[in-house]
Amino acid sequence: MQFLKILFWCLLAFIAAVFTIANWATVPIRLWGGLIADVNLPMLLLVTFLVGFVPTALYNLALRWRLRQRLATAERTILDLRTAQTPPAGAYPAAATPVRTSPAAAPTIPASASTTTTIAPVPSTTL
Repeated sequence: MQFLKILFWCLLAFIAAVFTIANWATVPIRLWGGLIADVNLPMLLLVTFLVGFVPTALYNLALRWRLRQRLATAERTILDLRTAQTPPAGAYPAAATPVRTSPAAAPTIPASASTTTTIAPVPSTTL
C-alpha cells in the first residue's frame, strides 16, 4: 500500500512538472491604480490554489480538533460514570453454597442460657 501511495505522489509531481514546463508564459494582471503585474502562469495557478485551499484546511483542522476535544470529554464522563456505578470489591459477599443440616439435629443451648429469669411487669399509673 505504501508503494502505491509513493507512486501516486510521484505521478502527480510529474504531471505538475509537465504542466509547468508546457505553460511557462507570463500573464499580465491588471491591479488597482493602473499597475500591471507580469506573473508566470504556474505561479498564478499555485497562488490561487493556495488562496482557496489554506482557509478550508485551517477550518477543517479546527473542526477536527474541537470534535476530538468533545469526544475526549465524553469518554472521560462515561468512564467516571462507570466507575461511580461499580460497587467496591468487598461490598457483596461471595456467593456461598447452602449448608444442608440434618433435620434430626437439635440446637444445643449453653448452660448459662438454660436458667430463666423472669421480669416483673411495671405497674402503670394513670394520671
